[in-house]
Amino acid sequence: MSRHPFILGLGGTTRANSSSEMALRMALAEAEKLGAETAIMTGPELVLPLYAPENPAREPAALRLVDLLRRCDGVILASPGYHGSISGLMKNALDYVEDMARDPLPYLDGRAVGSIACAYGWQATGSTLAAMRSITHALRAWPTPLGVAINSMGTKFAEDGTCSDASTAGNLSILARQVVWFAQTRVAMRDAAA
Repeated sequence: MSRHPFILGLGGTTRANSSSEMALRMALAEAEKLGAETAIMTGPELVLPLYAPENPAREPAALRLVDLLRRCDGVILASPGYHGSISGLMKNALDYVEDMARDPLPYLDGRAVGSIACAYGWQATGSTLAAMRSITHALRAWPTPLGVAINSMGTKFAEDGTCSDASTAGNLSILARQVVWFAQTRVAMRDAAA
């Protein structure tokens, strides 16, 4: 393989070190151990103007987001469950994928997307995860077989990035492995076609 796959992590909340941000960082660290290059945009970096397709002007953070999305071979999303679905912060960031509609591979076509949902209770984790998988399909990406639902009522992340629940940590590792494997396949296929 001529290059390492590039995985982009998007997520978190406006609060630094939220459960969803810590889970995302843990998954990206695993992706790096597997040989991927990574980048992350979290919380304040995702506070963007409301996506307006009729207005082509973009501020620097939005331009960076779309550039990273164009370059990536895979994506890991991590959203809190707000009232049974993804946060407005995440939905707005994902709306900027519309700027890629006319790309040679439109939207997130051909990329694996791993989804992580964090909520204070199980009900919102399930519906948030389902919403992210539905959005992933709409953006022509391939959702990984495993999505990770984290009940933050019982699962905690320490400042050093460790997780209090071995099962959650294992699932984040599996999700990262699935995204990296698919991204490696994508890179190999593109290299072979070049």
